[in-house]
Amino acid sequence: MNVFSSFRVLLQAAMVLALSSNGAWAVWEDLGSGYVHHGVATPVSNHRGTVATVDGEGRNVVLVWLFDHRGGYALLMIDAATGKSEEYPMPFPPGGDTSYTSILSSQNKFYTHFNSHFVEFDPVKRAFTFFQKTHNQMAMGMTEDDDGSIWAVTYPNSGVVAFDPKSSVLTDYGHVYAQNWRQYQRYVATDDSGWLYFGIGSTAAQLIAFDPETRKATPIVPDADRVKGAGYVYRDLNGKVYGHGGNNDMWYELYQGKATPIDKPATQNPKPIITSSQGLFYREFPDGKRLKTCDTVERVIEVEDPATGKITKNSFDYKSEGAHIMGIATAPNGTLCGGTAFPMRFFSYDPSKDTWVNRAAYGQCNTVVRQGDHFFVGGYGGGFLLDWQPEKEWVATTKTKASSNPRFLTQCTPTIHRPHDLLAHPDGKTLVLAGTPGYGYTGGGLLFWDRETETRVLIEHTDILPEHSTMSLVALPKGRILGGSTIGAGTGGEEKAKEAELYIMDMATKKLEWHDTVFPGIRSYTDLYCDEGGLVYGVANQHRFFVFDPESKKVVHEIDTTDSFGSTISHQGPRVFVAGPDGALFMLFRKGVARVDLSTHAITMIAESPVSIGPGGAYHDGRIYFGSGSHLYSFDVSAKSN
Repeated sequence: MNVFSSFRVLLQAAMVLALSSNGAWAVWEDLGSGYVHHGVATPVSNHRGTVATVDGEGRNVVLVWLFDHRGGYALLMIDAATGKSEEYPMPFPPGGDTSYTSILSSQNKFYTHFNSHFVEFDPVKRAFTFFQKTHNQMAMGMTEDDDGSIWAVTYPNSGVVAFDPKSSVLTDYGHVYAQNWRQYQRYVATDDSGWLYFGIGSTAAQLIAFDPETRKATPIVPDADRVKGAGYVYRDLNGKVYGHGGNNDMWYELYQGKATPIDKPATQNPKPIITSSQGLFYREFPDGKRLKTCDTVERVIEVEDPATGKITKNSFDYKSEGAHIMGIATAPNGTLCGGTAFPMRFFSYDPSKDTWVNRAAYGQCNTVVRQGDHFFVGGYGGGFLLDWQPEKEWVATTKTKASSNPRFLTQCTPTIHRPHDLLAHPDGKTLVLAGTPGYGYTGGGLLFWDRETETRVLIEHTDILPEHSTMSLVALPKGRILGGSTIGAGTGGEEKAKEAELYIMDMATKKLEWHDTVFPGIRSYTDLYCDEGGLVYGVANQHRFFVFDPESKKVVHEIDTTDSFGSTISHQGPRVFVAGPDGALFMLFRKGVARVDLSTHAITMIAESPVSIGPGGAYHDGRIYFGSGSHLYSFDVSAKSN
């Protein structure tokens, strides 16, 4: 173990012990070699399923799956009358994964399934009472059958598991339905004969009937009738299952493995089952009281007694290592700003005062950038664009409220749903937003926003590179932009292109002047930077560094950084290249900060980092700021090279 690895272990241990559960850890901590630790941007966790129930003494309790940058790390149990809380660490490593569905059974057991592990928590025994490894990966839908067994169907390849709580035996049926795209199974149900049914999305919706006896899965919707979207099923009180394959006009009655086309049911009588997505929030205590609020940000719980109208409010607490940082940029007021997920928060760090401000965000701040005295956000979901003026009072964003600050400008879904780049064009008035499309779609477009006229032009992928999305953008001389594509589809979509490409577009006409794969076999062009002489520095697949001449359309230099520097940073809005003072150019690798010689194109590692470098990078006052997990760090660019 080298000195940096040893230091990393000690630092992470110290963070776990020292991180306050009630506020951001604002402390300028010198880590050596030019690196400084600034604290946690959002020192809270997100709930991934919350239910009201009772413990073994009949006391009202609330169960919460806790999620921070590590993944789903614990079950929180809160006494509803006092706020006293207990944390139960997950009995398996979360591995960055988390709960996307859960279920409170009729026998008062709480279940979820993620990171390829099925788990049971018993509030009566106040303990995890079962867990077992399964096929990949996390359940998107769960249900309980008439015999009390718990069923889960998993992303990305429709894995099926069934757990019998009477015998504590888990049956893992493996993956039962194959597609060439990642499947979402949000709705799961069983009929009273024991057959399992689930809907899948998002590229082409389908309904699946699964026979536990034969272990055979049968698709129901003919291929010709499949639509983009997700299949839906529910269990009716009559013992049958009803649903549709994404088309609300084409319903089926599902029973004993047979699918009968029907009209949409005039009335629906779903069997009560306490389950949902990661947003599950079940409010009803057995004694009739209701959980009104369980806020992991403010750490407040409110319980209402409908009989009297009285609301009891208590504080609770828990440990958290903080939410994952999404992106960072320097704001006009000299603060370092960005967003976290989950929860969706907006943070601002003032290095001159070593202080933090943390607020609720409109959505997930994937891409952030400064243009003039404004700060812009390109966010998920919906591919929205926000305009923030730091010198004015913060007014929480409302889509239809022009006085909001940040102000909502527009959104682009499904053309752009998950932004990956936001270019503040040097003309001072144009913003260009790029990213992948909506769920189940393939090919993302470009948004051009004119700040002077407050008008937009939205271009579809079919007018750029069909079935590609744009991952990286840079402004070129003569009113052009250079884009680097990704073949990645929208979430749950089907990849159709074979290789990523570079392209040059005329800003005025929005037409391509040129495009080419340049490097065969590349999946994504991670980031691009244009120097004052018009040469473009780029990274493909996080390890192929190149210098490109847009005039000759030729690559003039390239190296593979895998052996020498490792991989560059990569996230939903990567900023590998960071421009410094006096024309200096820096690169962020996961293991450290490097400098690029613009004359020779040589890369020199300045100093390896004591932590793995993540979202970045933003230059301010001689330092490059970046995130690692939930923490903000910076590096002094004047530090001597290793």
